Amino acid sequence: MSIYITGDCHGDYRRFSAKRFPEQKEMTKDDCVIICGDFGFWSYDKEQLWWRKWLEEKPFTTLWVDGNHENFDLLASCPEEAWHGGKVQRIAPSIIHLMRGQIYDIGGCRIFTFGGAQSHDIQGGILEPDAPDFEEKKRRLNKEYIPYRINHVSWWKEELPSREECAEGFRNIEKCGGQVDYVVTHCASTRIQDGFGKAMFRPDRLTDYLQEVEERLQYKKWFFGHYHDNRKVTEKHVMLYEQIVRIG
Repeated sequence: MSIYITGDCHGDYRRFSAKRFPEQKEMTKDDCVIICGDFGFWSYDKEQLWWRKWLEEKPFTTLWVDGNHENFDLLASCPEEAWHGGKVQRIAPSIIHLMRGQIYDIGGCRIFTFGGAQSHDIQGGILEPDAPDFEEKKRRLNKEYIPYRINHVSWWKEELPSREECAEGFRNIEKCGGQVDYVVTHCASTRIQDGFGKAMFRPDRLTDYLQEVEERLQYKKWFFGHYHDNRKVTEKHVMLYEQIVRIG
């Protein structure tokens, strides 16, 4: 069994074409590709369905942790099931959401997952679509090229974890004796994020939580996306974007 891992897709899966990812010619549905958040689960419109069908027809199984650019209302409507030792949501037979705070045994590798991140491109704030001044604010922000989000349209508070999700992550770390092979998240821990982007990215309760995960968990490598670069940050921390690497 082979496991590959990559960064944010935002609904664009062309990196998985046979030309760009020729390794798939030797893969089966027992083999996996993991996406480190911002998979692009936004809607059931025709274009999204076409791309998910295209991805479903690939020879491998697609696994993904959520990022801060997912439709969490839609995700909440997907049923949960047990898979390889953890909880998942299956949005197609071989397109599977790896949930927060879970530990999976995949091909003999134990993998801890925790999606989510705080959106940082919202200087214009979060607009409420039913607010009386919504259209006026939207026009002004568009005119001034100030980025903003719209609640339940392009932003969801669930981009950051609940207390129960954090608690479940700690419980599962304790159950596994504090040792896994790999960690897959969307954002990095506070210490790691400060090391490469302190001027741009502020700590938040998720990066602080992941910092505590760092202190409780032994692992070989930690993979994350979110920052739109491919970089070996430390010997154990790998930032991914378009690059696809093999693990295991």
